[in-house]
Amino acid sequence: MSAVKIKSVMGQWTVWVPLVALVALVLSWGRDLPLLAVVVVAVCLAGAVLAAVHHAEVIAHRVGEPFGSLVLAVAVTVIEVALIVTLMVDGGDKTASLARDTVFAAVMITCNGIVGLSLLVAALHRRVAVFNAEGAGAALATVATLATLSLVLPTFTTSKPGPEFSTAQLTFAAVASLGLYGLFVAMQTVRHREHFLPVTDDGAVKDDADEEESGVPGRSVAALSLMMLLVALVAVVGDAKAVSPTIESGVDSAGLPHSVVGVVIALLVLMPETLAAVRAARRDQVQRSLNLALGSAMASIGLTIPVIALATIWLEGPLLLGLGATHMVLLALTVVVGALTIVPGRATLLQGGVHLAILAAYVFLAVSP
Repeated sequence: MSAVKIKSVMGQWTVWVPLVALVALVLSWGRDLPLLAVVVVAVCLAGAVLAAVHHAEVIAHRVGEPFGSLVLAVAVTVIEVALIVTLMVDGGDKTASLARDTVFAAVMITCNGIVGLSLLVAALHRRVAVFNAEGAGAALATVATLATLSLVLPTFTTSKPGPEFSTAQLTFAAVASLGLYGLFVAMQTVRHREHFLPVTDDGAVKDDADEEESGVPGRSVAALSLMMLLVALVAVVGDAKAVSPTIESGVDSAGLPHSVVGVVIALLVLMPETLAAVRAARRDQVQRSLNLALGSAMASIGLTIPVIALATIWLEGPLLLGLGATHMVLLALTVVVGALTIVPGRATLLQGGVHLAILAAYVFLAVSP
């Protein structure tokens, strides 16, 4: 690529906005911020989210599906895990349930919010949203298994009191989660990649060779976008941490349950994936939206639980992973409705609305348990 082209790319707002957001992160790290500073950091966070979506789309265009959605899902989750561990180190016993609350919020937001919005947008655009049921079904089955092993079983085990795993049980859950996630990624990217590619109305798989090759970004632009995507995501999660004390204070002042903090953090961290999925759905790329949504839910569990298990070596206090009865009901409803949505390989406005209704119920019950 010519130096003129690279210079043109470097002059775009999608490059300098993440850098500004990163500077805001450095200046605000570890400080008690006044309200005006919180507003500035929040604006930088929003700009970094939009930039992250742009760079994720550039990478997806370069590498194709399902690699593009996988890059964004894994990148967001890795930094999300770092945020959870950081908050748990700083928070002490009051953050004992933060990992559970944030991971479960991520599952509900991705499997109901992102899926519902994507289906709604796609169905509004072309009446019926069409996607590859084989890949989406495999992803949902993996998410359901990971969520049950990591978030449901701790409520019923008896080795330790409360919704906790014993050390041996936590180790098993961590190894199983990482193994299942690794197996899924291998199936998604190598052995059965065709199951995660878009399909036509008659069910035929659209391969990369069927897509128009014009306008594919060059290696230099894609490499720059990958670097700036990581910068933007670090800024998003870091700025979310910077404003989290204000969020916690607001939650406490409003008399809301502390678990609402996990919901808000998950909403902030998942904004890049949400916007990317909705934009893909508007372009009739529903399969990419589902790859993003279910891949993010899977990564949130499959990567968070092993890291948290390792972090318990130096973290003090209990680690509460088991869900309560209300959340288990919502999880079961999400899995059943998700299966009914995905099996036909086609969805209408109704399916999108049902998923969004489940998300609304989750948010409402988080605020008013």
